[in-house]
Amino acid sequence: MSLFVGISGLMIIENLSFWKAFYLSVIIISTVGMNEVGTVSEGGRIFISFYIIFNLSIFAYFVSVITKYIFEGELREIFKSYMVSRVADKLQNHTIVCGYGKNGTKACEELYRSRVPFVLIEMDAEVVDDTYENARNVFILQGDATSDDILLAAGIEKAKTIITTLPKDADNVFVSLTARELNPKITIVARASEESSVSKLKRAGAHHVVMPDAIGGHHMATLVTRPEVVEFLGMLNGMGNEKLELDEIRFEDMKDEFHGKTLKEMNIREKTGVNILGYKDPEKGFVFNPHPNTVFKQGAVAIVLGDQDELKKFMSYCSKNYTE
Repeated sequence: MSLFVGISGLMIIENLSFWKAFYLSVIIISTVGMNEVGTVSEGGRIFISFYIIFNLSIFAYFVSVITKYIFEGELREIFKSYMVSRVADKLQNHTIVCGYGKNGTKACEELYRSRVPFVLIEMDAEVVDDTYENARNVFILQGDATSDDILLAAGIEKAKTIITTLPKDADNVFVSLTARELNPKITIVARASEESSVSKLKRAGAHHVVMPDAIGGHHMATLVTRPEVVEFLGMLNGMGNEKLELDEIRFEDMKDEFHGKTLKEMNIREKTGVNILGYKDPEKGFVFNPHPNTVFKQGAVAIVLGDQDELKKFMSYCSKNYTE
């Protein structure tokens, strides 16, 4: 555009040929000087002066744009989004969290603490704190979680679970429908504000629907009726001086030496210090405080309770997939 303006102006004002006007315009744009051009008319000097200012303005604008991308971090964010989309293609059996509000924040904290790889989708990336800046297996994708393209960039087709915590129930319904269509095998956990939205979310494909307000109200009432129970549950959530945690282990993840053995023969309590609170039988369902003669068989899941050190010992003792 600039070159075209220069050539046209010089041909009209100075009556130059096309190639001479082209040559002179290139010299002006490149700022290498005009000593060999010769004498120009008064009108030519005025035109060339404004032409030089015009080109300097274009150059200054170009420099300001580049500076903005470099120093204000936009180039970094673009590169980061590109790398997230590339990395998400390699992820498998990961979790996707939609929204970094009050519930999304807690979900991310728990996933991060449990070392579960996840992709966070958030429209306003500035609300995400620096906790996950250099975290491995944690990726932040800026965009609309209701968009098919964003979900695909987050690796929805190979994800194991999606947690949608968007403020509007309608958006959570839409995400559930889209996730179910893009990945029929994915497990969907959705947030609901209204009681009427629960059935809609389940029809949309959500396996679990959580109502934070209802849970909060029940928790507050229980503080009055059964305060000690709440204190114990608080310990399970990491509150209080003695922090206890619940964990699970599946038959498929157990070391081969424990297959087909009874809970008594596994000697878990003595070796690791954890307590087996529950046992999920593939046929009978959950059994609380299982009998020591219960056989750990194919498809079963054990629920255990202990502090962090005890759980590490338990996983090291029982799990074939355990890594520090």
